[in-house]
Amino acid sequence: MTEHAAGANDNVLVIAGHVVKVPRTRVSPGGIPITRFLLDHDSRQMEAGLPREVRCRIAVVASGSDLREAATGLTPGRALRVTGFLARSGYRDSELRIVLHAQRIEYLD
Repeated sequence: MTEHAAGANDNVLVIAGHVVKVPRTRVSPGGIPITRFLLDHDSRQMEAGLPREVRCRIAVVASGSDLREAATGLTPGRALRVTGFLARSGYRDSELRIVLHAQRIEYLD
């Protein structure tokens, strides 16, 4: 096992945005509900002392019964804050696309 510098294992993302379209929910072979949706983020951030417009879209995966209730009310345009961690989209994803694995979903409206 290799040693890591302090904080090298940090992987936390908090992002606010709006749900893009109706989420898709399926149940895994192990019986775990998995909801997938896209989140559009739009903000203004400071970078190198200058304001920067930030717009991005990120895929979100909400797994488990704890998040099933929060994901049930997701509709297009709904404002959310999602807290979670980043991981590749699947074990077989050779392009290493990332998705946000939600650990907490907060409604903002």
